Amino acid sequence: MSPVLTAVLGIVVLVVLLGLVVVTRYKVAGPSEAFIITGRRGKKATDPATGRVFTDNSGQKVVVGGGVFVVPFVQQKFTLDLSSRHIPVAVRGAVTLRGVKANLEGVAIVKVGGTEDSIRAAAQRFLMQQDGIVGFTQEVLSGALRSIVGRMSVEDIIRDRAAFAGQVAEEAEASLSGQGLVLDAFQIQDITTEGSYLEDLGRPEAARAKQEADIAEAVARRAAEQARLKAEEEIAVAQRPST
Repeated sequence: MSPVLTAVLGIVVLVVLLGLVVVTRYKVAGPSEAFIITGRRGKKATDPATGRVFTDNSGQKVVVGGGVFVVPFVQQKFTLDLSSRHIPVAVRGAVTLRGVKANLEGVAIVKVGGTEDSIRAAAQRFLMQQDGIVGFTQEVLSGALRSIVGRMSVEDIIRDRAAFAGQVAEEAEASLSGQGLVLDAFQIQDITTEGSYLEDLGRPEAARAKQEADIAEAVARRAAEQARLKAEEEIAVAQRPST
């Protein structure tokens, strides 16, 4: 093989290898994930939410909805899940304003915020153990539930569950956003109390409904009896012999 042909083949092999490196090291983030690229040098960056330009000296790059080339042996890629998480939240024995112990069950929909700052904050806390988002959210919302329950009566909570859930979400917002998390929704699914408090609470209404039903039934019976008597009277008149 001639030296020229050898050189050409060497160049071809080199190009192919470089192409393979580019193909295998170029990564594209999915619609519900963010890439955290570590090991890069500080450079100017723009916050997509505020438009503020700053110098990022963290050694990290955040990629959402795009592609990035990860330099071999120099940089590393980590993936942060941005999809929503349905998280059950339960509290037992929360003391209400009037001293009644209540048990509450709800569900929260939580995700990592879409801004670069939120992604960085969530990555710093949860990147290596993303299941921790569930436990952290449950802890924050449980504390908020107990706090809000202590300011309200059972009647108030039952009367307007949506308003109650809104207060809980507002109470938890600062703690969640500080870790890069966003609470999309929170709903109360069930409320029970220790003892027979809720059952006793419904007895006056049940008694009132029964009383109204009994009265309505008596009125209907009386009207039916009067109609029957009138009908019998009309029949008797009709059958009376004429003089």
